[in-house]
Amino acid sequence: MTRLTRADLDGLPAYVPGRNLADLTRELGIAEAVKLASNEVPYGPLPGVAEAVSEAVLSSHRYPDMGAVELREALAARLGVSADRIVTGCGSVALAEILVKATALPGDEIVYAWRSFEAYPIISAGVGATSVRVPNTPGHAHDLDAMAEAITDRTRLVFVCNPNNPTGSAIRKAELDRFLAAVPSDVLVVLDEAYRELVTDPDVPDGVQTYADRPNVVVLRTMSKAWGLAGLRMGYLVAQPGEATAIRKVLTPFSTSIVAQAAALAALKQEDEVRRRCALVVAERERVTEALRKLAIDVPSSQANFVWLPLGDRSAAFGQACESRGVIVRPFQTDGVRVTIGTPEENDLFLAAAEAALEG
Repeated sequence: MTRLTRADLDGLPAYVPGRNLADLTRELGIAEAVKLASNEVPYGPLPGVAEAVSEAVLSSHRYPDMGAVELREALAARLGVSADRIVTGCGSVALAEILVKATALPGDEIVYAWRSFEAYPIISAGVGATSVRVPNTPGHAHDLDAMAEAITDRTRLVFVCNPNNPTGSAIRKAELDRFLAAVPSDVLVVLDEAYRELVTDPDVPDGVQTYADRPNVVVLRTMSKAWGLAGLRMGYLVAQPGEATAIRKVLTPFSTSIVAQAAALAALKQEDEVRRRCALVVAERERVTEALRKLAIDVPSSQANFVWLPLGDRSAAFGQACESRGVIVRPFQTDGVRVTIGTPEENDLFLAAAEAALEG
């Protein structure tokens, strides 16, 4: 049979979402399980979002505003930048894919830390670019000096995930300043700040406020996490006007739906509630971290809404043991396990499962 798809896709890893709750409850024969695998915020839609979505659905037989003008203006006002610098898309991962598409051709190089966001190798290979993976430090953080050394004349884009998914580590300003000074001006640096709202370390810079005026920096954000819109797919980026215009040319037309735009506009009116919810997550993040350290797990400090358990070869077994007790977590091969911070009750269930798993 004639092959109709690219042969190199056989070696491309598939993106692995967190396991489905319904599958686990059916498998275990239990009424309810807890999912702490996908970095969602557990507190439901923000006030006004469901109503905005219901109203927007009434117009869903029409195409959305392809330019997302009202939404871009609202984001611009919040961020203190001009609206022509903002591009919206179907989640920040879709925009990361678009950025690779807009910068790289087959044979070009994309540099990123590893382990980091698992979509980076997939979207790099999607355009035929070469992934250059730079190992994290022993402390599970980006090795920015090594990343700078990995840049060649073939490098077109560098992803810097801050805080890093899945390890939760964050890069401080002095280190990031030094790295950006070392990056050639013709290489795009993408600061992927999906978890920015959960950052509490004052030395971790806000990419928009600190670096977005640099010509070769793009700041990537999402409304899937702190803003509670994971199921509605809304992300945005901040770039220089010329780069933003070029990026829009390769966007999938109408990819920011009517419903997503309406939901995002409603969510942006709830900043105080977002801060309140983030504070709850942060408090639980600290509690869970300390509890895990008491179980002799060397958990690094996290600036996101998850914690990283560097369990190495024990990762898969730990994940399976947690699932057997109705708690879904996210093992990453032989590297470690990422655990989302849930409600206090969900976190207690996880900690009990973790203790049992480690004793076993």
